[in-house]
Amino acid sequence: MRHRVVVTGLGVISPIGNSVPLFFSSLLQGKSGIEEIKAFDTTGYSTRIGGEIKDFNADGILSEKEKRRFSLFIQYGLAATQEAIIDSGISLSQEDLRRIGVLVGSGIGGLDVLEREHSVLLKDGSKRVSPFLIPMMIIDMASGVISIKFGFSGPNLAIATACATSTHTIGEAFRLIQYGSADVMVCGGCEGAITPLGLAGFCAARALSTRNNEPQKASRPFDGERDGFVMSNGAGILILENESHAKKRGVNIYAEIVGYGMSADAYHITAPKEDGSGASLCMENALADANISIDKISCINAHGTSTKLNDKAETLAIKNVFGDYSYKIPITANKSMTGHLLGGAGAIEAIASCLTIKNNIIPPTINYEYKDPDCDLDYVPNIAKEAKIDYVLSNSFGFGGHNASIVFKRYE
Repeated sequence: MRHRVVVTGLGVISPIGNSVPLFFSSLLQGKSGIEEIKAFDTTGYSTRIGGEIKDFNADGILSEKEKRRFSLFIQYGLAATQEAIIDSGISLSQEDLRRIGVLVGSGIGGLDVLEREHSVLLKDGSKRVSPFLIPMMIIDMASGVISIKFGFSGPNLAIATACATSTHTIGEAFRLIQYGSADVMVCGGCEGAITPLGLAGFCAARALSTRNNEPQKASRPFDGERDGFVMSNGAGILILENESHAKKRGVNIYAEIVGYGMSADAYHITAPKEDGSGASLCMENALADANISIDKISCINAHGTSTKLNDKAETLAIKNVFGDYSYKIPITANKSMTGHLLGGAGAIEAIASCLTIKNNIIPPTINYEYKDPDCDLDYVPNIAKEAKIDYVLSNSFGFGGHNASIVFKRYE
């Protein structure tokens, strides 16, 4: 027997707001969070813009010693988790914490700590390197620290599938509850990769927009003049819950998860498969898992990175799956405002998908100005659209050809 799984709590740290209400309000207003990078000197970089986190304060979550030890991605993950737990209304003192698990991933992990300690090594020698280097930077430590902070001793895992990371964490957490391994799962992703080396690496790969003079127009998914994605930091955390457990508590339910699909492009380390077949298979698997026909999908939250190849391939993949119906589906690309949170992207887009269903309004894809004949679907250009939304398909695709899709449904 498979249990039904519902979403009961949400938490966000993002370039457009450090809470769920502010995040979703900014999305609906079409507010960009992309600015000139302030964390370090970007002179000499081909890209000097990004989606940094503003006004973040970990007071009340971490001690001063912990703030010095924990990498940024862990701090963002903890802050988003705290908001999600409060939002869910779970009283930890009344729960069996052995039945609550954590599945939080990251695309890159603690690059900030790695860079800092490498500088220490070069300057002062190996004996000066922090004994906390490894635990501060490894990707699984976000899940580990969250479990330690809140006492969750159920299943504990981390996933690293590049930009598909947090869609995979949500999907796998969904499975764990479906099959009875946990009653509640804390899941999502976090990222803090805007560092000198992180930015240099993506610049070298020529994956980033170089629209430095117009940062708020730089992320422009599906637009004819898009020129690459914009890196961002932040975290998204969801509380998933066995439906009967949530009903017993009598809490607010944002949406139900009904389908999860995965696939691999098996093609290239960075480029998507040109015919879109890898992404198509992923969406088909999610729809089959949900056991619904294609015409049930009333909105797609696209991966939509704003790179030439990705947006074209995703558009083709949607057409492969939905045929003529693809022209009737509104498609929103949240990265046009948030930038690309890499391992955290799928989670904040999942949160936006739940709120789209809950509020019957679709966030816009901003900076859509010039048509591309290869991208000719309804991308909800520039202005939010009100509509009855019962099912949202949310896509994430990562370097290495990792693909993940989730189907969210209005809870009834």
